[in-house]
Amino acid sequence: MKEYLNQIISNTIKKLQYPGVTIQIDIPKSAKNGDFSTNIAFLLSKELKLPPKKIAEEIVNKIEYNKDYIIKIEIAGNGFINFFASDKFFINGLISILKEKSNFGKSYLNKGKTANIEWVSANPTKPLHAGHGRQICLGKAIANMLEWIGYKVVREYYYNDAGMQMTLLAKSVKARYEQLFDSEYPFPEDGYQGNYIIEIAKNIYNKYGDKYRNSDDLEFFKKEGEKYNFTSIKNTLEKIGIRHDIFFNESDLYKNGSIDKIIREFEVRNLSYKKDGAIWLKLSEKLKQDKVIVKSTGEYTYRLPDMAYHIDKLQRNYDLIIDIFGADHSDTYKEVLSGIELLGYDTSKIKVIIHQMVTFKSGNKSLKMSGRYGTFYSLDDLINDIGIDATQFFFIMRSSNSHLDFDIELAKEQSDKNPVYYLQYAHARICGILRHSREVFPDFEKSNFSDVNFDLLKTADEINLIKELTKFPYEVLSSCIDFEPHRIISYLNSLAECFHRFYRNNRVLDISNTSLMLARLYLCLAVKQVLKNGFDIIGISAPERMEKE
Repeated sequence: MKEYLNQIISNTIKKLQYPGVTIQIDIPKSAKNGDFSTNIAFLLSKELKLPPKKIAEEIVNKIEYNKDYIIKIEIAGNGFINFFASDKFFINGLISILKEKSNFGKSYLNKGKTANIEWVSANPTKPLHAGHGRQICLGKAIANMLEWIGYKVVREYYYNDAGMQMTLLAKSVKARYEQLFDSEYPFPEDGYQGNYIIEIAKNIYNKYGDKYRNSDDLEFFKKEGEKYNFTSIKNTLEKIGIRHDIFFNESDLYKNGSIDKIIREFEVRNLSYKKDGAIWLKLSEKLKQDKVIVKSTGEYTYRLPDMAYHIDKLQRNYDLIIDIFGADHSDTYKEVLSGIELLGYDTSKIKVIIHQMVTFKSGNKSLKMSGRYGTFYSLDDLINDIGIDATQFFFIMRSSNSHLDFDIELAKEQSDKNPVYYLQYAHARICGILRHSREVFPDFEKSNFSDVNFDLLKTADEINLIKELTKFPYEVLSSCIDFEPHRIISYLNSLAECFHRFYRNNRVLDISNTSLMLARLYLCLAVKQVLKNGFDIIGISAPERMEKE
């Protein structure tokens, strides 16, 4: 309908010889304002120097439309134009769901385009802790969303296998290994103290015995620690349904000279200078102050490899490049993008998504997310405690821009209080209805629904449910364009509420009226399909049976 309204409004504007503008069609929050609305009169008002209401009247007087689909057009307020669609239009939408099935809601807006999404990218210095989960689950959902709007998606992990953190990992593993022979062997002051370091040391001993005792081969200990941790990271990601297509090694940027090339470019272009033994990048015009890119010790700051990495991604010619970072990167990514802009690169294809931090609560107790010292609540622990679906759902059910309070006890609960349980139960309930219906219509799902009399669906609950179903493609497109999976969850909640209201007030399995029963069964089937499609996007399963069902 949005496409149709766009076309007839555009035709009317041309007929009136009004200037061309981008037409926006919205779905009003209140049914009294119609099924669709446009603010086109306000957009034209500035150009035409006329009141919006006057322009709206001109458009409504001249517009030509199919009265089988639109039953009324009204002007509201100072110039909004509201369209009221017919039941027939919405019934056609219901039929589209039944025809398109798992493709309903997909858009080919970006067909032929490629998108690269890089996320997780945790340093292989430790297993993933629960705090990593928000970025992990957000990236999983956004990658799915990109595919739903037509992109061919490449999932990438930036593998940080260089720098001081890796050296500290090597020293920590070596110390724990040496302590297997000498308990007094000193441990690095800032070393990684988790039990996993002891496990790595024991693995080395079991494989090599005392071969590396008193060894200065830190590269060996680094590789052993890196291998253990990265295996753990990949296993956790696999558990939650994430597989990356590319693992990009930071060390390659050192080996292939990319970083040295950037340093030379900055120098040649007079974009850097030396001060106090360090090399500074001239960023004061963009970011108000210059930044160090090479320390006085000769060590590179994170900015240089990150710049080289983003240049590499730009040179791979993706149509869209997405980075997902935590709030602690809200300033640093600007430095990286500003640096590559100084070198003449266009960063308009790069979209950076920043998510806020998470507080985990179990009852009244807050759980600590220690990254280096002692034990910590791992992402594996969280998944084992509440399950994969609840983990995925709870991490993305709020806007990434807002702080997230993660209630572990609520996520465990098997009741309607638990939001993921509530949605999955709606799907399972419909599956139960369809199972019971097979006693009357054994093969109705395989039948030709073109013979079904959908005009029998006339109650307010039925029409409202159908209207909610037909909103799905619009909700998907707007949510995907803005990279906001929590909005799809909001839509699915509204759909589930509409379904439960319909089911309470309308008897589905009514053998006294088989024609109406068949129409209602297909309506249930459409709800089941849209819920499943929505679950696929946000990254949770669609169970067919649940305890409560």
